[in-house]
This record gives sequence, structure tokens and C-alpha cells, in this order.
Amino acid sequence: MTTSNPATNEPTVSDPDPEKGVGPEPVIQSPGHASDSSSIDPGADLLAGENKNIALVRKMHLLNNAIDQIGWTNFHWKLFCLSGFGYAVDSMVTLLQSVIAAQAYLEIAPNGGYATGLSIASYAGLLVGALFWGVTADIIGRRIAFNSTLFIAAAATIVAGAAPSWESLGFFVALIGFGGGGNLVLDPTVFLEYVPSSRQWSITTMACWWGVGQAFTGFIAWGFLPQSRWNCSQPEKCTWNNNMGWRLVFFTAGAIVFVMSMSRVLVVRLKETPKYLLGQGRDADVVNNIQALAKRYNRPCDLTLEQLKSHGDIVLSETTKRHAPRVLMHHLKGLFATRRLALSTLMVWFSWTLIGLAYPLFYVFLPSIISNRIPVEESSYITWRNYTLTNVSGIIGPIIAGFLSSINRIGRKYTMVVGALLTMIFFFGYTAITTTTQNVAFSCVLACCINIYYGTLYAYTAEIFPSAHRATGSGIAVALNRVMGMISAVIAAEGGTDTPVPLYVCASLFLVIALVSAAFPFEPQGRRSS
Repeated sequence: MTTSNPATNEPTVSDPDPEKGVGPEPVIQSPGHASDSSSIDPGADLLAGENKNIALVRKMHLLNNAIDQIGWTNFHWKLFCLSGFGYAVDSMVTLLQSVIAAQAYLEIAPNGGYATGLSIASYAGLLVGALFWGVTADIIGRRIAFNSTLFIAAAATIVAGAAPSWESLGFFVALIGFGGGGNLVLDPTVFLEYVPSSRQWSITTMACWWGVGQAFTGFIAWGFLPQSRWNCSQPEKCTWNNNMGWRLVFFTAGAIVFVMSMSRVLVVRLKETPKYLLGQGRDADVVNNIQALAKRYNRPCDLTLEQLKSHGDIVLSETTKRHAPRVLMHHLKGLFATRRLALSTLMVWFSWTLIGLAYPLFYVFLPSIISNRIPVEESSYITWRNYTLTNVSGIIGPIIAGFLSSINRIGRKYTMVVGALLTMIFFFGYTAITTTTQNVAFSCVLACCINIYYGTLYAYTAEIFPSAHRATGSGIAVALNRVMGMISAVIAAEGGTDTPVPLYVCASLFLVIALVSAAFPFEPQGRRSS
């Protein structure tokens, strides 16, 4: 319950019930400053009822009002693209090793080696990167990590193109994953902590950059790998000179990622996100950051240091002491502060685990399934053309997801349900394909549908975690996804594909994913993130 103190006209908020762990959503009555007004009910802060740090709840409310008052600017368009580059690189990292693996194996692993070793190396790097950058971003801030990850990925990609052995290639593929692995954690977090609530749905649409990254990989592979002058077919005769195709793929992709990494430094001089600063008790920096943004784009902003200070100091903990074990435990406890928040955290992590198995498992088994059902051999050119068409189709999914998730009666939860159920239906339908045309059509539709779910999950994960612990929670979610990707690679090496059973398993997993999405305890649509 929330009331207003008539003597000071300051908002007061009742503490959540410590026994139940979930208190009533606090409706904060604003003291009448322009920066306190908002087109959204001021009680619509999503996690206000889950936070026992009342000073932080009040200050976050004022900061959300200030961000809403400034509104959408050209800065947000730039940040939408720069953050989206991280999505693109993550998908490029995931696909690069798979498209070059066969040709690289012919040349630098003539005496054998674990055939799916690059896939395991990639997912291992992505796993470590998600955990490292996730926890780091909650300790030292978002800015350093945001400006570092793409550069590391770019350098490792270029060097991987010159790898002399299967083992060295695996190492640099893992390093690419380490650099790119933090982007699904950092990018929605950085963007969310600047975006006004009226455009919060755009975080869902930002996942279209994932499809852009896939398309880049498809176009690069289509350009280099079908060319016979750059790709040999006999292992004993493969050399750097007659098998340059896979190396050119790495060099080209690395150059693209390098341009993206430089854009993050040169196009926008990113300051630390205001919500991170607020969680660190740096009120003066919060006001300076927000006021500078408002001044640059000639927007009103009445947030003052006095307003923030009037609500007292927030309760800081071991986070500021930089002792790693205690810091990590602090952030983990923050994700389980109430029973409702704990349930939400576990369900989100479970969803990332399921999709981490279903998504790569389908694509791992798909080539063998297709070859068993469609024995007609296609030219390398047609194969890579179809691959590119499928990946381009993935761009459409997040755009559809952004539209659906902005509708109040659907929201984020039921957009994920729609995406998961459509994916399940087409997975089952895939078992009936008999022609190459059907294969291309189903692949394109599936790429679109699965990204409706995936794109919304990216956004939802960032939205429902508290700002102080957002990167840690997202990092663990993505890490669980990567663990299952590694398991899928092992299954691919050991399992059989003579039957459509893998497709039925993947389809069934998406049914479970849909049910979990419908049961999520929070709906961010129309609510402001913490």
C-alpha cells in the first residue's frame, strides 16, 4: 500500500510482506515535479513490489519518469543499431564454425579429429563468455564490456582464418565465442536501461539483427565456398593455396565484425547506463548522465540530484568491495529476493535450457534427415543459396514479435507462446517433406517462427531481472543455453538420423516451451523495467 506524506508531499511505500515474499505493487504518488509525470501510471514499475530496498524503488521510479520525459531520440536509434550488432555477431559466431568445418577438416585434420570439435569449442567459448561478461557487467559496469566484446571477437575471427591446425582453429573459435558470448547479455541490458517505456517493445524487434548476422554468414559462405578454385575435395591434396575458401570466410567475417566494433566506439561515446549507476548509489552521475542526454537532444528533463537525495541512500552490499565470491552470491541472492522473483528466474533459465537443446539439435540433424528423405543431390551453389534464403527469413520473425508483444492482450508471454506453437507445428510438418521446394519453404517459415519466440525471449529476460542483477541473471540464462548446445553437438556425433525421431523430440520440446511461457509470473507489457 502506498500513501503520500501530507507534510512533505513525498511518496511513501509500504514494505513487501517478508513472510510471503511478495508484497502489493507499490503505487507511488508523485510530488508534482514535471519529471515525475508520465503517460504511464506511476505504479507501473514492473518489479517495485519485489524490491525491499524502498529507497531504490522510489529513485528508480523517478529515473523511469525522467527517461520517459526525454522520450525517444536519435541516440536511441543509434544504440538500437549498435546493440543490434552484438546480436548479429552472436549468430555469426554460432554459424561460422559450422559452415567452414567440412572444408577446414579436409585440409588441417588429415589424420582425423573430433568431427564436431569446432561446434563444441564454439559453444564452450560462448558459455564462458556469457558467464564472464554477465557477472563482470554487474560489477564494473556495462560500458567497458560493451566496448570490448566485439573487438575481441573480430581479432579472434581474423586470426582463426590463418590457423595451421585443427587444434589451433578450435582454440580461436572458442575465443571468438568468448568475445561474442556476452552480447546477448549486454546488448538488451544496455538498450533497455536507456529506452523510454513507450518503446520498450523495441527490444524484442532488436533481435532482427540476429537474422542479419545469419544472413551475413550465408552470403559470405555463398560467395566463397561453392567456388571450386578455392575449395578442394580430396584430403590428401588440400593445401592453403587450393583450399582458401574457408579462410576467406573467416577473414571477411572478421573484417565486418571489426567495423562493427569500431562503430561502437566512434558513433556513440557511450556513458555508463543510468540504472546501473543508480544501483551503485551514484546519484550525481545518474543526474549528469540523464541531463546530458536531454540537453544534447533539446528535450525537457527536470530530474535533480535533490529529488534523488530526498529519498535517502540505497542499501549497498558487498558488491562495492570487489570480493568475487561474495559479489557473485550477492547477485544470485538478488535474483531470488522474493518467491515470485525466484520462480520467474528459474522458469526463464529453464526456457533458455530447453531452447538451447531444441534449436541446435534440429539444425544438427537436419542435413542427414534431408538427405534420407530427399536423395536428389543439389549443386553446392544451390545448397548455399537455400541456406542464405533461410537465414534471411529469420529477420522477419522478431519484427512480427515486436508487433505482437506491443499488443496489451498478447504481450511478451503470449507472443512467445505463439512463436513456440507455430515452430512446433512446422517441426511436425517437416517430417512429411519429400521435395527440395518443400524443404526450402519449410526452412524459411521455421526460421521466421522460431525467431518470433527467440526474439521475445531475449527481451523478456532482460526486462524481468532487477537492474542491479540483470547481467548476471541473463548471463546464467545464456550460459545454460550454451551448455545444451554443447550437448547437442555430442548427440550429433554419436546419434543416428535414420528416423524422424529427432524432429518429434524437438517439436515436443517446443510444446513444453510454450506451456512454460504461458505460466511466467510477470508480464512486462505496459510496465516499466527496474
